[in-house]
Amino acid sequence: MIITVTLNAAIDNTLAVPHFRLGARHRAVEKHAAAGGKGINVARALKCLGQPVIATGFAGGVTGTRIIEYLTGESVLNDFVRIGEESRTSTVLIDPTTGEQTEINEHGPVVTETELDLFREKLLYLAPGADICVIAGSIPRGIPEDFYGVLVSDLRKAGVTTVVDAEGEVMIHALRAEPDLVAPNVIETEGLVGREFVDDEDLAAAPAELRGMGARDAIVTTSDGCWAVLDADPDVTLSVQAPELDPITTVGSGDALVAGLVSARYIGLGDDAALRYAVACGAESTQHFGAGTLDRSEVDQLVDSIQVKAINRPVVS
Repeated sequence: MIITVTLNAAIDNTLAVPHFRLGARHRAVEKHAAAGGKGINVARALKCLGQPVIATGFAGGVTGTRIIEYLTGESVLNDFVRIGEESRTSTVLIDPTTGEQTEINEHGPVVTETELDLFREKLLYLAPGADICVIAGSIPRGIPEDFYGVLVSDLRKAGVTTVVDAEGEVMIHALRAEPDLVAPNVIETEGLVGREFVDDEDLAAAPAELRGMGARDAIVTTSDGCWAVLDADPDVTLSVQAPELDPITTVGSGDALVAGLVSARYIGLGDDAALRYAVACGAESTQHFGAGTLDRSEVDQLVDSIQVKAINRPVVS
């Protein structure tokens, strides 16, 4: 079993708005509403890939009820802690004429200490039946910044492999707890290492820097693939790239990549094969309107076109 944790779950509304501009009145030509948040997107993608997954986190108010109803309607097994405050709603505006995307994310609810303790108990209850746990996304207000690190430590004691995808101080604390795998995107990684990346040499060095901060395996996701340094061969950076596709939307493609990697590792694929499969999932997800949506057969067809390049001894500043 695979667990995904989404503490700041949301209803994601995605709207296609041609020729979008600020200050104007528009009419959407397409709308997609679904349960969202990084961990939920990963769970949806894992379900598409045929893997056993259960989504957990916090759900509050009418919005929280809708989140659970959406997941149940998609046959995604879930077990959320109900909280007193309302879960958030997020909106993505996509201009299909330009491909530009505008995201508006609410902060989310305030979580009490009692609710936090209930969640920790639930996760520890689920852990004995799990092999991998993906902890992803932002945290609601009221949760300490070191909480992901606490969860990583708890899960390690329970023998569960941990995957973390977050940013800022939340991710720094998680890294200090030494998770098995981290997978931030380029912008999130720049914030973690404290510098901007100007070329491929910077990107090649970044995963090794994340390993130096505590991760066992580190992946930096990009718009067309990822850069990775794995514990099995720490002196080599792997550059993994997908063929160029015409995307409908890139929203959630990083989550689909994480799901692909977790799925591949869950079934025991080797590192190269797992990374190819992960990037194929991320690329294929851009062909769908809705985060975490995949066509498994199309993923299988893409895998052979994924390019993996090994770069010896990345330079770490």
